[in-house]
Amino acid sequence: MSEHSQPEQNQQPSGRHDALSGAPKPEELEAAAAANAFEATQAVSELVVAQAEIATLTAKNTELADSYLRAKAESENSRRRADEEVSKARKFALESFAESLLPVADSLEAGLNLPSATPEQIKEGAAATLKQLKAALERNRVMQIDPPAGTKFDPHQHQAISVVPSEQEANTVVTVLQKGYLIAERVLRPALVTVSAPK
Repeated sequence: MSEHSQPEQNQQPSGRHDALSGAPKPEELEAAAAANAFEATQAVSELVVAQAEIATLTAKNTELADSYLRAKAESENSRRRADEEVSKARKFALESFAESLLPVADSLEAGLNLPSATPEQIKEGAAATLKQLKAALERNRVMQIDPPAGTKFDPHQHQAISVVPSEQEANTVVTVLQKGYLIAERVLRPALVTVSAPK
């Protein structure tokens, strides 16, 4: 072997030398830079998307909060209006009821102002005034509870004062001692009745 050929055998390929020395190749540096740039671009685009979603959700939240406050205010206004309407309805119902009783009061005063009225005239005037009163009560949905004899006893509308022996079926009304009244189908005062005893 010649001395000249010896150094050639000791030389290594340049690529292997770079790998052994730890220095990356320029192609690897470019690929890494491109990968980092791609990842950075992707992270920025994800951040932009996330910020857009946050902005959308914030706007929706603001819209919902505004809708809630408007709905709450409308609910409170509706409740206040309903309370006012109920108050007015009660007031005007009472006024209407009182107005329907005024002719009854007028008739009673007129009857008392007749100094020379006969008992027959007083009786006729009282009957006419009672008719006026009943009509006024009916116009205001105040109805009598006056069950005829033999009606089944109803504890919701009748109040039994006593149980009496009778030929009628047991637990039926025998006599009405005091009429009851309903107002708008609600018991204002139950009728006081006697009830037939069981046989």
